Amino acid sequence: MSSIGADNADLRAQSRGFALAVLRSKAGRLLDILVGFWIFSGGFVLFEPSPYELTFLAVLPVAIFAGMGLYRSTFGLFAILVGFTPFALIAVFQVRFTPLDEALIFTIVTIFLLLTSYFIANYLAEDTTRRTRLVMTAYTAAAVLVALVGALAYLGVIPGADLFVLYGRAKGTFKDPNVFGPFLVLPAMFALQRVLLLKGRAALIAGAIYTVLFVGVFASFSRAAWGHFALSSLMVLVLVFWLEGAARDKVRIMIMSLVGLVMLGVALGGLLSIPAVSSLFEQRAAGQAYDQGETGRFGRQGYAFDLALEHPWGIGPKEFRNLKIAEDPHNVYAAVLHVYGWGGGFFYYMLVILTLWRGFSALARPSPYRLIMIPLISTFTMLAGESAIIDSDHWRHYFLIAGMIWGISTAIRNSPRTKAPREQMVI
Repeated sequence: MSSIGADNADLRAQSRGFALAVLRSKAGRLLDILVGFWIFSGGFVLFEPSPYELTFLAVLPVAIFAGMGLYRSTFGLFAILVGFTPFALIAVFQVRFTPLDEALIFTIVTIFLLLTSYFIANYLAEDTTRRTRLVMTAYTAAAVLVALVGALAYLGVIPGADLFVLYGRAKGTFKDPNVFGPFLVLPAMFALQRVLLLKGRAALIAGAIYTVLFVGVFASFSRAAWGHFALSSLMVLVLVFWLEGAARDKVRIMIMSLVGLVMLGVALGGLLSIPAVSSLFEQRAAGQAYDQGETGRFGRQGYAFDLALEHPWGIGPKEFRNLKIAEDPHNVYAAVLHVYGWGGGFFYYMLVILTLWRGFSALARPSPYRLIMIPLISTFTMLAGESAIIDSDHWRHYFLIAGMIWGISTAIRNSPRTKAPREQMVI
């Protein structure tokens, strides 16, 4: 080949490489837009598959074309996904009462949600601060919107209020108040951290967001969500005070905590001054009859574990309510064992255990990203505990938070930095 021909071939190769780089850059920008929309859509789950799943179908191919990296330290999530899938699919064919297509859709959604965890882990492992800010901005916008809709619908001051209320409790744009309430917790924890560490306008806006989300959680009248919100808030407060607060910050954190408690008390008092709210609060705060007895919540959980022991391959989705007791056990640790069998239950347990381990071990390492991890692990720890009294295996935000913990812990492991300006790292 002549030198002119070789030069032309080099130019064409360089041109193709440049064009591909430009296309990947544009795909990367499109990916950020789609991810923001995908996260926002997680606030609207009235049916399955939900907009969250459908939007992710657009996110995934764009991520592949954009050349999004896959990180070795997130491989554990991928292994859980691969290990869980065959057991879950085998369990589908164990159903006796549930239509096979319903059982299959339920299981595919679970597998899909595990895939979203793996995706978000790798997405946040790179360009971590900017991408986490994008994710949490979209999540917070959705949470504030659905909290306002739920609270205003509960008070009956918006048209079509009945669409957003169930059993006299706010459910917002979810199927159940017990999902609506916990969905609001993570953005509230990021807002609380901003209140504790920032000043001026940023702290005031964060305080307003925290208050709106608090009212939304209260209006759900979910006792588990109330406890989740309170304990996660306490955990954020303790971790920020212990790990991130300088001496001057600690005084301010204590003062802000006291002021915040007073303001929340005033807000709660205002809500309880409404007779209908006060009556429902007294009813929900008291012990519930459906928790007691052989067919109560805890009796059902014991029966679910017995079923799991008798059926190592599982009984399949939605079968439990067709057997001895008409209601579900409301314990995800019992549910995954009898639904997906011993193998599926094992991999689900590994998801919970390894996510908690990744989160707490990351807190032990000084890093600028630790400020991002504090609200995440504070929320997920209480979610893991709450799952012992409720079925959380199809909560979109549960799998999102698990994946975020893996992504942020990967960034902590890979970054040599131990410090960065706080204003840049507080999300």
